[in-house]
Amino acid sequence: MSFLAQRLSRIKPSPTIAVTQKARELKAAGRDVIGLGAGEPDFDTPENIADAAIRAIRGGDTRYTNVDGTPALKQAICAKFKRENGLEYRPEQVTVGTGGKQVLYNALMATLNPGDEVIIPAPYWVSYPDMVELAEGTPVIVPCPEARNFKLQPADLEKAITPKTKWVILNSPSNPTGAAYSRAEMKAITDVLVRHPHVWVMTDDMYEHLVYDGFEFVTPAQVEPSLYERTLTVNGVSKAYAMTGWRIGYAAGPVALIKAMGVIQSQSTSNPSSVSQAAAVEALNGPQDFIPARAESFRQRRDLVVSMLNQAKGITCHRPEGAFYVYPSCAGTIGKATKSGRRIETDNDFVEALLEEEGVAVVQGTAFGLAPFFRISYATSTEELEEACHRIQRFCASLRD
Repeated sequence: MSFLAQRLSRIKPSPTIAVTQKARELKAAGRDVIGLGAGEPDFDTPENIADAAIRAIRGGDTRYTNVDGTPALKQAICAKFKRENGLEYRPEQVTVGTGGKQVLYNALMATLNPGDEVIIPAPYWVSYPDMVELAEGTPVIVPCPEARNFKLQPADLEKAITPKTKWVILNSPSNPTGAAYSRAEMKAITDVLVRHPHVWVMTDDMYEHLVYDGFEFVTPAQVEPSLYERTLTVNGVSKAYAMTGWRIGYAAGPVALIKAMGVIQSQSTSNPSSVSQAAAVEALNGPQDFIPARAESFRQRRDLVVSMLNQAKGITCHRPEGAFYVYPSCAGTIGKATKSGRRIETDNDFVEALLEEEGVAVVQGTAFGLAPFFRISYATSTEELEEACHRIQRFCASLRD
């Protein structure tokens, strides 16, 4: 349709949202479907956080706020960065958006010119390349194979950097793989970046608190202080605090960048919800003791899912360090046929057939830039996960040469 903007042709709808929507539609139509597509904790928002929102509503805190966040929330974010990451930021170095996605988008829109390159390790969160494209930049995809635990290698990063490189996007723990960089691994990456002063670092730390087996989370500016002035450290309350629908993300970085991002936001959405911001203040300043307990639940689910998937014929599943995703390979099923005679040639075929025949909704690895894999979110009940994994085992056992 010629009426639509050309830039629309460069992007596609979010595949993870599409899978979740399809699962909902099938359930509504009466199908027995287990949806493992959504990256959303199944826990409720803690009561003290919900109560803070109710107090804000009853107290009349329902008007416009500063475009990029209230003073109270910015102070809480500064305190969080100092307390948890050893990073000193002032309120003018902080921005708050309607979810982490808006914060990332604002940064790219505020900094990219046509032809600027953004290095994105793959597998990647589905939105990174599309946001770069919308901002008229060029995504430079660097494959990170399973043999390297889905992690960016310093030599591969070095090779990908050109005079046109403006950003490197790092996501640890990762969506979709759950891979997280140890301090030594992160230092090896930052050592490369120190040698290239024109390259900025955008780090998506949304899954910071969801790490397991004693793993120590680190963020680039913490590991390498000399990168502080060219790092945008992005985080939010969605995952650790089970506040996905509240839509609050935030970031800290150099003042000039934060101001530029505020200009973008002022002409798009303006301020995030005042009520959600009040809730986020309580989330960051209030009790944190429930986070390790919930993380332990996720760890148990991870171990269950990894064990059961590795018992499925043709599937191998790496055990990740964090987040609430696994990224199993379905390479052993390629070339086989389903009971109905459908030939599985790609991971797209695998996930479509799995949904059709067993009612399990997962996301194809192609959407994340590395095939043939698929992503499972284990942010759902143990009972549902067990049933879903039994169905995957049954589906794989039914495939024929």
